[in-house]
Amino acid sequence: MLVRSWNLFHGNTVPPQRRAFLDEMLKLATADDPDVLCAQEVPAWGLRWFTAGDLAARPKAGTRLGRRLTDVHSGVLRSAFSGQGNGMLVSPRLNVLAHARLTLNPRRFRDAQAKALGLRPVARLAWARERRIVQALRVADADGRSFLVANTHCTSFAPDRRLAEQELRRAAWFATSTAAPEDVVVLAGDFNVTGTSPALQELCSADWGFSVPGPGIDHILVRGAAATAIRRWPDERRERDGRLLSDHAPVELDIE
Repeated sequence: MLVRSWNLFHGNTVPPQRRAFLDEMLKLATADDPDVLCAQEVPAWGLRWFTAGDLAARPKAGTRLGRRLTDVHSGVLRSAFSGQGNGMLVSPRLNVLAHARLTLNPRRFRDAQAKALGLRPVARLAWARERRIVQALRVADADGRSFLVANTHCTSFAPDRRLAEQELRRAAWFATSTAAPEDVVVLAGDFNVTGTSPALQELCSADWGFSVPGPGIDHILVRGAAATAIRRWPDERRERDGRLLSDHAPVELDIE
C-alpha cells in the first residue's frame, strides 16, 4: 500500500507565479496511482476534488469569491481570501468505511496548554490565528485488511515549536483512539516539527509504537505493520519550467 503526503502550498510555486497550479499538482501526485494521497494547504475551492475534503480555515469572502480574488495573483495572496483545508484522495481499490475529523487547536485546548506551557501573548495570538484540523479515513483493501489513515497539518510558529508538538500529540491520540483494534494506523501530513522533536520521539517510542519519521517536517508514521523508509521526492520530479511546484516536496512510503 503506497501512502503519499504533500503540502500543496495552495497550488503555488517557488518562485511564486500569478496563477495557481493545483490541478497540475494533483495530476502529478496521482499519476502513478497511489493508494492514499494526503494533502495539506488545499484551498477551499479545491476540497471537492478529494474523497474527503475538510475545511480548516474558512474563506473570508466565500468559496467562489475567494477564488476569484486569489486568482488576481495567487502567489501573493495565497490563502488570504480562499481559506484552506486538508484533503485525502483514496484509490478505488480501497473501500472507505468511515470518515472523521477533529479541530487541533480549539480555544479550550489552547487555553489549557498555554497555561501549562507558560506561553507568551504573541504565541497565544499566533496559535489562535488559524484553525488547524486532523482528518481520518478508515479504509479496507480487497483482502479485508483495515487501515486508519489520518492526515494532519500542525500550526507553524517557528519561535515555539511546542504549539505544533501539542497538536501532533492530539492528532496521534485522535488517530489511535478512532482506529479499531485490528487497524493499521497511519499518521501523515505536515507536522511542522523535525525528527528531533520530543513529541515525535515519543510517538516513535515503544509506548506509542509508530515507525521512524522522515528527515524534514513532512512525515508519515505507521503503527501495526512494517513499512519502508520515507522517501522524499527529488526536486526535479516536481520542477516545471524552472519552478518548483509547492514549497514542500512530496513524501511517501509503502506499507508492506
